[in-house]
Amino acid sequence: MSFLRSTTMIALALATALLLAGHVHATEVSMADGSVNFSTPNNWLGIMETQGDPEARVFQVPDPSPTGKSSLARVTVTVKQVPDISSFHQYMAEATAKALTLPGYKASELPPGPNSNVYSAQENGAEFSYTEHYWFKNGHAIQLRCVRPSRSLAGAAWTAEFDKGCEAIAASLK
Repeated sequence: MSFLRSTTMIALALATALLLAGHVHATEVSMADGSVNFSTPNNWLGIMETQGDPEARVFQVPDPSPTGKSSLARVTVTVKQVPDISSFHQYMAEATAKALTLPGYKASELPPGPNSNVYSAQENGAEFSYTEHYWFKNGHAIQLRCVRPSRSLAGAAWTAEFDKGCEAIAASLK
């Protein structure tokens, strides 16, 4: 009986350890003096941070395939103080105008949601997919920009995880 109880306890401990090892932890991010908060998966690497106005955080999303050696998949959150909704719309229009000048710019055939853009463009000869979301909150214009290679050798699972991470940040910024 004691042997069975010990074996059961060991099995439970191993199962718990495996569940915890498979759980992805998040890194908490706070911007604009704490008025903008979101989480990123721990495996995303913070590669750039600016302070002031605008404030930006850039995260590299590691692509384990050969594509990742020449293409930088990244997520950027930018926060800028704006006094009113009109200034927010101007901020969004300026960002959209910049996107239109990217080499090979092509808007997605699917109509994006409100205050969102989905398009592709060329970077270093490769096609990239862009998803941008904008919000006006607490006197701040917030831009979430997710950029990844349109085709990565990491496959559909990596692409789905990238998009899932991007949408999770979007959900928390709403």
